[in-house]
Amino acid sequence: MPDVKLSIAGRDYFVACNAGEEQRLLQLGAMVDATALEVAGGARGLTETRALLFSALMLADKLHDTGGTVTADTAGPSAAMMQSCDILEGVATRLENLALRLEN
Repeated sequence: MPDVKLSIAGRDYFVACNAGEEQRLLQLGAMVDATALEVAGGARGLTETRALLFSALMLADKLHDTGGTVTADTAGPSAAMMQSCDILEGVATRLENLALRLEN
């Protein structure tokens, strides 16, 4: 099982994936990184956990807005996209729960 190095908001993370999924994981990591940098630029003083929470929530919101509907110029979400959506929603939920525990 290969490890992929993802750089998110200036930190490196090593994530294991199935063989052949490395490029997709790098693409998803780039999306998370771009969102994390956007969040960091708009809100000063966020902890790393909260910045990742807001990043995950922003990505989940964008994903929710797309709704997975089929339009004339797209064939709809692929199985990999749906799996990525499930992963991102799980991350958002875990980060939200962690942020709640840290606040209390």
